[in-house]
Amino acid sequence: MSLPRAILFNAVFYLTLFFYMLFGLPFLIAPRPALRAFVRTWGRLFILICRVFGGLKLELRGQENLPPGPVIIASKHQSAWETLAYLGLFPDACFVLKKELSHIPFFGWFILRMNHIPLDRERGPSVVTKLVADVKRELRRAEGRQVIFFPEGTRRAPGAPPDYRVGVALAYVGAKATVVPVAINAGLFWPRRSLRLKPGTIVVEFLEPIPPGMKRDAFFQLLQERIETASDRLYEEGLRELGEPVPPRAARPASGAEGVA
Repeated sequence: MSLPRAILFNAVFYLTLFFYMLFGLPFLIAPRPALRAFVRTWGRLFILICRVFGGLKLELRGQENLPPGPVIIASKHQSAWETLAYLGLFPDACFVLKKELSHIPFFGWFILRMNHIPLDRERGPSVVTKLVADVKRELRRAEGRQVIFFPEGTRRAPGAPPDYRVGVALAYVGAKATVVPVAINAGLFWPRRSLRLKPGTIVVEFLEPIPPGMKRDAFFQLLQERIETASDRLYEEGLRELGEPVPPRAARPASGAEGVA
């Protein structure tokens, strides 16, 4: 992306986000369905801004693997793109996120009002009990929410060794919920800590759901295998689209499971 186009994209993105939150303040006291619809329109507008001003097309695969109603989404996390686009892709997205984000003016108010799940990592073992209880609560809402975990807890560069946290496995067992793994290649086109995008096709692939009932460790291993296998494939596919060489696959070290999320 050229510098002028990068400046234009960021100007449109941040100005739109600011005014959307500003004019959306009345929705904070509106009935929840109205707020949910308002937030979802922002997610869809964000996807449109990325396509028109950033050259980021979107391809969804495996949508038949996404069951209706309440479900846990366990997604690869590579960029800022999915944190906003998922608001438009899912009917009622509920993110498990760092508690610090809920302290941001405007942005944090919407997080709290939308009943996302802030995770206080300093609470020690008690955070697990609260996490499972919060996930159960949101899955049982009448609307049937999609609770979204980023199992590695933070953004990881495409092709980087995985580093999964155990929180999603604890929620899977505790909530007795179906989990849909999701692979993505957004980090190739919107790199971490970068304001310049690389025009191309972001692929979001919904993988075969994992039904409830598995033992925690078996589930945790299967989840990682499915996400990483598909993410490796999307990584190589994205590199070819960008015209960049595909590096040989090296043996990845075992992923860590320290921390909850």
